[in-house]
Amino acid sequence: MSARGAIENVLNRYSIAYDDNDMAEMADTFTEGAVLSMRIAGGDLIGPFEGKTAVMKLMTDSLASQTDQRRHVTTNMAIRKETEDAATVSSYLTLISVEDGKATVLSTARYDDELVREADGAWRFTKRHIELDLPY
Repeated sequence: MSARGAIENVLNRYSIAYDDNDMAEMADTFTEGAVLSMRIAGGDLIGPFEGKTAVMKLMTDSLASQTDQRRHVTTNMAIRKETEDAATVSSYLTLISVEDGKATVLSTARYDDELVREADGAWRFTKRHIELDLPY
């Protein structure tokens, strides 16, 4: 698989793992020292959540509060900078909620990510920032 394909696969694995509540799969998309931050509708910075344990607690807590089925649709992936073992990537998120037979767009967002290829050859997030356009 090309580096671009492997990087895109990480973004998609993250989304599908969240939607399927597969926290083991999601955890595998982050390095041990990963950092995640977010901002909602131009508000204050939330985080940073430092380390895989803190990032995964945020994800687990978020999932626990939901009653709907989420679908994270990641598009428009652009690799901004790439070396053999690191990449900076931007992409868009469309966050859809499915509940009571109805699909609703909850928000859109931009992901700004830094990924590294680790010793096992797998690409993983080392830094992820989520800039949500609307609160949900």
